[in-house]
Order: sequence, then structure tokens, then C-alpha cells
Amino acid sequence: MSEFSVVIVCKNEADVIAGTLQSLAGLTDDIVVYDNGSTDGTQQIIKQFDVRLHEGTWEGFGKTKNKAIRLAKHDWILSLDADEALDETLKQSLLSWTLPGEQTVFDIPFKNFLGNKYVKYGEWGGDHHIRLFNRNQVRWDEAPVHESLVLPADAVTKKLKGYVLHRTMGNMEDYITKMMHYALLNAEKYFRQGKKATWFKIRLSPGFTFFNYFILQRGFLDGHTGYVCAKMTAYYTFLKYARLRELSQQITVGSAQSAVRSSHSEQTS
Repeated sequence: MSEFSVVIVCKNEADVIAGTLQSLAGLTDDIVVYDNGSTDGTQQIIKQFDVRLHEGTWEGFGKTKNKAIRLAKHDWILSLDADEALDETLKQSLLSWTLPGEQTVFDIPFKNFLGNKYVKYGEWGGDHHIRLFNRNQVRWDEAPVHESLVLPADAVTKKLKGYVLHRTMGNMEDYITKMMHYALLNAEKYFRQGKKATWFKIRLSPGFTFFNYFILQRGFLDGHTGYVCAKMTAYYTFLKYARLRELSQQITVGSAQSAVRSSHSEQTS
């Protein structure tokens, strides 16, 4: 078996977690699943597999993933989400994998699915992510959403053959719910970073997003599914910046009210 740990963070993934864990069978002697409050039977499914289940609190994507990888037996980490299974080619690549230098990271191609439809173009086409790394050299940033890996300056990126099969959303209801949730979270992230929702970003960015993914990146070749993906990402973009503007306005109004109260207090003292 390969000398790395698989680490998965999950919550309410009863519909996909079994397929992911089945794809990992025989791959490593250490699979860690960090569950942060599932209520749909996810934990009972996990217990049917030869994995280590940990239960803990949610602290945002970045912080929670860092907490989870510290639970691993090995320093080399294959980081997966609950809806990300391995195809057979990738599994064989990992079974024949040998320990490299600690600065090496491995970029893995993804196949993304909406329901049972493999999305080949648009935003989801040609997708790939660094998912195999040494935790002594690499960590997740602490972003609450859209977290990224912090790599050493001398990192060496290598490729692995095969694909992660990412079954991101089972149906339109899941898709809409997740996109709205992530849009609101990302708006809060931008707000904390001091970013502004300009007129351009609110009114023009959604349309450009759709044009980019559906036309420039050939999402139209995926037919109706490509149209839906491009349209939903455009809506996500609008919702993110609309919420960011609302948050900024709340601060502006609050500051103005505070200034009025302070002025009034000075006048009456």
C-alpha cells in the first residue's frame, strides 16, 4: 500500500460517500473521514468501511481541512471531498506511486458531473487541482470558502494519470442550494477582505461570466447541461456581488447612525 493518508471532510453526504470510499479500497492503510455534524445517516455509512471516523466542529473550509489533515497517520496527504471518487487509472497510478521530495505536489485532472452528465466544456471542462502533497510543506489557507493550498516557493508540480470523478450536484435542487450558499459565503469573504461591489461587477460581470463559459469556453457543446452550468455561474456571480454591496451598505448606514448619535450626545452634554 502507498505511504499516504486520504483525508475527507464531509457533512450530510449519504448519497455519495459510499461510492467515494469504495473507490479507495486497498489504496492505503489510513483513510480519515472528518464529519462535522451529519444528520442524514452519513456517519452510519462511513462506519461500514475500514476508515477512521472523527467527529468535530465546522470552522470554515480552510481551517477545518487543516484540522483534519493533522489527524492523518502519514505526512503525505491525498485530500478529497466526499463527492470525489477515483477512477481505476488514477487508483493504479497511486498504487505505483513512490515517495518523492517533500516539496513535490501532484496535480490531478478532474471529470465533473452534473447528475449523470459528464461536463466536458465550459467552467467545468479541463478541471484539475493539486490534491496530493506533504503536510510538512503545504497547508490550506484559512478561507471560509473557496480555500486554496499554500505552497512552498520551491514547490515542484507533477501530474498523475487518471481522473478524480467529481459528482458535484445530484440534481437542480442541490445545484441551486449549493450555488446560493457559496455565493453568500464568498460575499462575506470578500467583505472581510475589504473588496467592493462596483456597478460594473454587479451589472456586467454576470453577463460576461455567461459569455465566457458558454461561448468562449465552448459550454454550448455540452448542450442543455452546458447552458445550465453557465447560467448558474452567472447567477452565482450576480448574487455574490449583490450581497457584498448589501453588506457594505449596512456598514455605511451603521457608521452614519453612529456618527449622528455621537454628534447628538456631544450637543446635549
